[in-house]
Amino acid sequence: MPIAEVRTLFQAKLSENPDHGFHQLDLDRVKDDKYLRRVLKHNEEDPKEAFNMLWDIFTWRKTVGANDINEKTIKMEYVDEGIIFPHSRDVDGCLLLIIKSKKHVKGTKDFEEIKKIIIYWFDRMEREENGNKISLFFDMDGCGLSNMDMELIQYLISLFKHYYPYFLNYIIIFQMPWVLSAAFKIVKSLLPAQAIEKLKNVNRDSLKNYVSAEQALTCWGGLDGYVYEFIPENKTPEHTPKKVTFAQQNDVQAGDMLKIQPNNLIMFKSDNDDLTGQFTITNNENTPVSFKIRTTSPEKFRVRPSSGVLSIGTNQTVMIVVQPGFQKQVTKDMFLVMCMQVPKTDLSVKELSDIWHNSSGNKVDEYRLKCQFPVKEVKNGNVLEKQDKYDSVSNALNNLQMNYEVLHKQVERMKMFQFLTLIMSVVAVVLGYLVFMNTYEDRYCEHI
Repeated sequence: MPIAEVRTLFQAKLSENPDHGFHQLDLDRVKDDKYLRRVLKHNEEDPKEAFNMLWDIFTWRKTVGANDINEKTIKMEYVDEGIIFPHSRDVDGCLLLIIKSKKHVKGTKDFEEIKKIIIYWFDRMEREENGNKISLFFDMDGCGLSNMDMELIQYLISLFKHYYPYFLNYIIIFQMPWVLSAAFKIVKSLLPAQAIEKLKNVNRDSLKNYVSAEQALTCWGGLDGYVYEFIPENKTPEHTPKKVTFAQQNDVQAGDMLKIQPNNLIMFKSDNDDLTGQFTITNNENTPVSFKIRTTSPEKFRVRPSSGVLSIGTNQTVMIVVQPGFQKQVTKDMFLVMCMQVPKTDLSVKELSDIWHNSSGNKVDEYRLKCQFPVKEVKNGNVLEKQDKYDSVSNALNNLQMNYEVLHKQVERMKMFQFLTLIMSVVAVVLGYLVFMNTYEDRYCEHI
């Protein structure tokens, strides 16, 4: 059996090198069949190559101190900038590691600190996703040459290639400026043949082929209004869990199986003639969790999804749309999220139904969410919709960003004009000098 062969080869070399210095957490990976299967798949089921890679992985992790990298040892001011972070999922359900390229300028930060942050996110995602694949998402909208950091890209690719086996699903390049096309031909040459197929160059129209609208951020043209905020790993709730029922009129969130964002409020927004809201649920348990979503007025809302199963550490964005004809009849409605542990993720509809039907002996957590809808106000005889303060801030930031981009383009054009003017001035001086020298020589010859 290939897994047993890899394990035997590794143990044999380990006994020959008693001073290996490998971390115990890494050595525990050798006992994990799923991890060894990943290494084998990465090496096309070749046990000898898989063993070599396993040894190289542990050597590298010892060298960089990977197991000692955590939230206390990384540069948090870099992390808080939100240049790189995990969020959303691709169409295959794989977590995205998003790189906001426009926020990164090559050479302005300590690259060794950036490497540590990348290792932190890779290790954390590997734990939280239970070794399942992730996708790299380069958000290159609005980038220029100063944002193109080949060293960073090479480092990311090297991690997937050498140290995180069978971990890459896609490399998605979003809105790549034409000026960077040549640079990404170099990136393509760095990838092994099987990985080139994973490289997807997309724009706003073709993004849906790899990331659904529900999972895509609004800045990509999607429906997810997520704003980056660093959440510490395994963060424990500060409140004391307390069981509540759907009918209770308080803001207490019960249970600790799920993390819900926003905490206890669904903020609806007007989108043309539609009223839409959303929230995200994350499984905090060490087992899969089944969830159901109920509302006080099911005839008024379309909820997608209204139920499902979350594997360990995964999340799900729930989209809610007010049904046509009910936009003026939603004021005090509420939603209830119920969840309980289940033995596995691949349960049939009937198995799930039976588990919920016989849930009297199981722990069921409940989370009650209130709804906040746009407030109507009358101004100058016209009915206006007043969104919450976050919309105003968002609009102001969007306007500021647009103004900045316009100003940036004007400055770039001015620089180009100044450069051309300088070139023309130099050419004029040179031509003048040549004319002068020719005239001088002619006169000098005539004088002789």
